[in-house]
Amino acid sequence: MGSTIILDTSRSNESMDAYIARPTGTPRGGIVVIQEIFGVNAHIRSVADGFADEGYVAIAPALFDPVRKGVELGYDKEGMQAGGKLVAELGLHRPVEDVAVAARAIAYAGKIGTVGYCWGGTVALMAALRLGLPSASYYGSRDVPFLSEDAKAPVIFHFGERDHSIPPEMVEKHRELKPEMDTWVYPADHGFNCDARASYDAPSAKLARERTLAFFARYLADA
Repeated sequence: MGSTIILDTSRSNESMDAYIARPTGTPRGGIVVIQEIFGVNAHIRSVADGFADEGYVAIAPALFDPVRKGVELGYDKEGMQAGGKLVAELGLHRPVEDVAVAARAIAYAGKIGTVGYCWGGTVALMAALRLGLPSASYYGSRDVPFLSEDAKAPVIFHFGERDHSIPPEMVEKHRELKPEMDTWVYPADHGFNCDARASYDAPSAKLARERTLAFFARYLADA
């Protein structure tokens, strides 16, 4: 359904690839799909396609491009190690800037939000805090240091109760510091939304998707 485009990051001699999926008919809005540590791989492209099926222009920027182009990693030990090194090298602030680039690229679609997974879940939170983009954040394990910042846009959080990387006290911090946001917990592990991972949990993924779509309908399509 989608295709790859090149985005101008306005940095000297630097561009960024992005996968974009467009709906048929008039868009209901736009969604920046923020990758896990595994790059813009087949799963992330399928997520973008799914949001396009719901009427949104969906764009998944290749946020690792400033470090390494064309990253598509598997959900195995080697992929985890490689992705972890890329995240450590890249940090979080430049990805937020590049989410803004991607959001501007689809501004024609109407109101823009973000959805992010794993590492991307924290980037999605930061996009709401700093860019004012309504965001759905899935199991962001790096959220807590940023929860004290004032939010410029709403966030919906999704966590798995069996996720050892995000223990209950970390989830509770979201409710304590962002009580105005919806924080949901599912009977699942980390990565429960990804059908390419062993931790995929179909009922939890379905319910979280329904809640995410309702969130976007409220803040993008109906806003």
